[in-house]
Amino acid sequence: MRDFDWRSWVQRGAALWRSSLQLRTVAITVLLSSIVVTVIAGYMSLSVGANLFDASRDQLTRSSANATLAGQQVFDAADEGLGLEDLDVMMGEAARVIESVASSTGGTRYAILRTPGQDGPRVPSDVQTQGLGSASLISQELRSVVAESTEQRTYWQSVALDQTADGSVHPGLVVGSTLDIRGTQYELYLVYDIQDTQETLVLVQQTLGLGGVALLALIGVVTFVVVRLVVGPVRLAAETSQRLAAGELEVRIPVQGDDVIATLARSFNGMATSMQQQIMRLAALSQVQQRFVSDVSHELRTPLTTIRLAGDVLYDQRDTFPPATARTAELLHTQVERFELLLADLLEMSRFDAGAVDMETEPTNLVRLVEEAIESLTSLAASKGSELRLVAPGGYFEADVDPRRIRRILQNLVSNAIDHGDGLPIVVWVDSDQDAVAIAVRDYGVGMSQAALERVFDRFWRADPSRQRTTGGTGLGLAIALEDAALHGGWLEVWSDGDNGSCFRLTIPRERGAELRSSPLELPPHDEIPSVEDAHG
Repeated sequence: MRDFDWRSWVQRGAALWRSSLQLRTVAITVLLSSIVVTVIAGYMSLSVGANLFDASRDQLTRSSANATLAGQQVFDAADEGLGLEDLDVMMGEAARVIESVASSTGGTRYAILRTPGQDGPRVPSDVQTQGLGSASLISQELRSVVAESTEQRTYWQSVALDQTADGSVHPGLVVGSTLDIRGTQYELYLVYDIQDTQETLVLVQQTLGLGGVALLALIGVVTFVVVRLVVGPVRLAAETSQRLAAGELEVRIPVQGDDVIATLARSFNGMATSMQQQIMRLAALSQVQQRFVSDVSHELRTPLTTIRLAGDVLYDQRDTFPPATARTAELLHTQVERFELLLADLLEMSRFDAGAVDMETEPTNLVRLVEEAIESLTSLAASKGSELRLVAPGGYFEADVDPRRIRRILQNLVSNAIDHGDGLPIVVWVDSDQDAVAIAVRDYGVGMSQAALERVFDRFWRADPSRQRTTGGTGLGLAIALEDAALHGGWLEVWSDGDNGSCFRLTIPRERGAELRSSPLELPPHDEIPSVEDAHG
């Protein structure tokens, strides 16, 4: 048999408690109501119990006083010349009179006991109900109080009565008083069974308990209904807002009545309508902008191609020109190349904005891909005085990716590191695990501020526009790299620490469509490269 998983039930209960306002409201209301009902029911039970006991005690003490008086009258009417045997008979007659007067619904037992220390020659013997067990029921404290009493009054004490028939224990009351028999003091004890009073109290307690449970159930139902009436529209508003956030701009909250909930629904619908209009307007503007960029980029390609061909002719013949003309031809060639790169990046960004980007994935060894990217940029790094290093600890390097887009990300990251590396070594880390692959590009140059880190992936933004660049960047490289990473379902993250350089980390799943949970590389990777420390030193 499968073991009961209580932890999962606790977690489900906790989740339901956090997510359900209705449940919390009903539970807290019922809990507080149960505390109040328990306190009130407890107080009423104690009060009723005390009143029932007091009433029963008063009744029984009056009955005992009457029985004592009746018994004393029997002894007072006796002839002074009666013998001991006649006194014993009279004792029995007095006991019967006492028993008849003191009878109660719960049953009555009695005992007539001579007060110790009075040993007259002609006194009757003690008498008591069979099985009374006076030694246990009539305590020595009660006997002492009764024996020392100088007034004709009754004294009582609560006791527990054993019922031998069923083995149960009933509550009882012992009432003591004194009798004067021919100058000798006797003690009269009447033992009453007050189980009927106890049963009445139990009935009252049961009634209070059932009434409390019914009241709590009623409070729970009423609270549930009221909260449902209030929370229902709120829940509907939350669901509607989620659908709006998901893109269902036409959804609205039904409006019923003129209360505050209806006012809230009308206000919400008005806000949703305004948001829909603004979103549609912004979407139209975005489409116009995207179309403009795309059209301009396409329209500029033809004249740019012509300019490029003419510029190439001039550039190839620059050695035959005067120095000023030759320099002009070189500048024209360089700027035309940058213009072509800018147009290509603009077209790529317009494709991302339009959602018209396709991936052609294939199993690719990322280590070899990184080696090719490093080899293509080695001369550029050498011109800046930087050394490109590859660190590949080992692992599962093959992944299902689009090689062209990963190569473009690497070229953007490494080129950026060369521009900001200040001639120090640049380390490219490659590692992976069963689920993901990661590439980290680490430079030890000027680094970036916190404000720069927040904008590093923005379009046309540069950390230092006045800084001389050798790569001819357009300001769109990192933005395109971020889009390429997102297209793979991956992350492109950045770290920087002032003068200790920066590090960009690309993490993508090994299989297309898989969900990323962690990266095989730290950010930045933990490295101990002596030459880097020496360069800083």
